[in-house]
Amino acid sequence: MSAEACQETAEHSALLKLLSALFYAGSSFLITVVNKTVLTTFRFPSYLCLGIGQMIMTVIVLYAAKKGETVQFQDFDRTVLLKIFPLPLLYVGNHITGLASTKKLSLPMFTVLRKFTILMTMILEAYILRKTFPKCLVYSVVTIVLGAMIAASSDLAFDAEAYAFILLNDAFTAASGVYTKKKLGDKGLGKYGVLFYNALIIVIPTVLASLFTGDLHKAVTFEDWVKATFVLCFLMSCLMGFVLMYSIVLCSHYNSALTTTVVGAVKNVAVAYIGMFVGGDYLFSWANFLGLSICMLGGLMYSYFTFNNKNPSGSNTEGAQKLKSDTTEGSAKKYFVV
Repeated sequence: MSAEACQETAEHSALLKLLSALFYAGSSFLITVVNKTVLTTFRFPSYLCLGIGQMIMTVIVLYAAKKGETVQFQDFDRTVLLKIFPLPLLYVGNHITGLASTKKLSLPMFTVLRKFTILMTMILEAYILRKTFPKCLVYSVVTIVLGAMIAASSDLAFDAEAYAFILLNDAFTAASGVYTKKKLGDKGLGKYGVLFYNALIIVIPTVLASLFTGDLHKAVTFEDWVKATFVLCFLMSCLMGFVLMYSIVLCSHYNSALTTTVVGAVKNVAVAYIGMFVGGDYLFSWANFLGLSICMLGGLMYSYFTFNNKNPSGSNTEGAQKLKSDTTEGSAKKYFVV
């Protein structure tokens, strides 16, 4: 990472970092509830078509904003595909497995198993972005994952297929977050270009896949389209799909991919607590409750260390080398390390 990029990241105020994290947490909470309503309460038969609706909404909103000169990003050309790859593949995998696991799992167990995304994100950031992490953050992540394992040990509604979907979703989410952080450095695309071309590139293949599997026919012939409440919830889910993706990119821009993932985990624990009283599909046990509480403790520890330290996410090797070189030479210049 260049010294200029490091300085730009360091100059993000603590308030912007915190607000972007809260925005993501709120968006993630709302879309989880709305998706659960559409897929479970109304029994909408196609999570794939719900994902298509969210992609189309993203394209429409950003295209209209670009035409209205509200936002700016690169016009489409052959270089866009090279710049954006492999985000579209990770995006569709994240969308499909996420919606499938939301439909098949209870809200509390969905939030528990999502914690493994954090460990995967930390590993990928270390491998792809060459980042190192302070021990306090590593211990916080271990605490969150340990709590998830304790909570999951008491799950009396085990579903192998649902568990497979959620673990795949964890892997796609981790890879998507890390590569999104990496792609945000491209000045041609920017955060809006990343969102727009992700959705635009994958929407047509996803529609064809839903047509081939029969999901599109099930969605079109769904009987509740005549109900205003269902249509409102469906449109809300589509809109929230765009808002969620924007909040993820914004949080990753001002923070790190790992911080974005941990914020989502803390939000999920809050959802799990609510799921104990709302929804009717939670099977209470003390082990599950204890595990969730440990997860929350780990998340709060991470949040405290992150938002109360100047360099919470560790530093990449290049930035550290520059800082060391600067100190050795006795230069008066200052370098910011991510």
